[in-house]
Amino acid sequence: MDPTTPQVACFEAGIKFGSLYHQFAGTPVSPDSADSLAAAIEEAIENQPHCESVTVEVREAPLREAIAAAGADYTELTGRFLDVSMTIDYEGCVVETSMAMEDGYPLMQVDSVSE
Repeated sequence: MDPTTPQVACFEAGIKFGSLYHQFAGTPVSPDSADSLAAAIEEAIENQPHCESVTVEVREAPLREAIAAAGADYTELTGRFLDVSMTIDYEGCVVETSMAMEDGYPLMQVDSVSE
């Protein structure tokens, strides 16, 4: 059985999240570079097929806390510093997704699917 259009659209969303997370995890980030890094992530992921929009917000309070605890000027980017939303449009099926911290883990999820 072939996958349905909504199933393929959700799969595409998963591909984008995998790429976003694993491509940028470990990137050096500081409060001064957070906005430009967020913009670079958005632009990179939006290049992928079926990706209509990406919004990345760096959670500055946890970022500043991690830097202070390490006694450095920067830290490595991880999911705990990001809030992300994406819109995927595959053949008219629109999938809204998000990633946010839940119970100490960066949870990626499908928020809605509409045809």
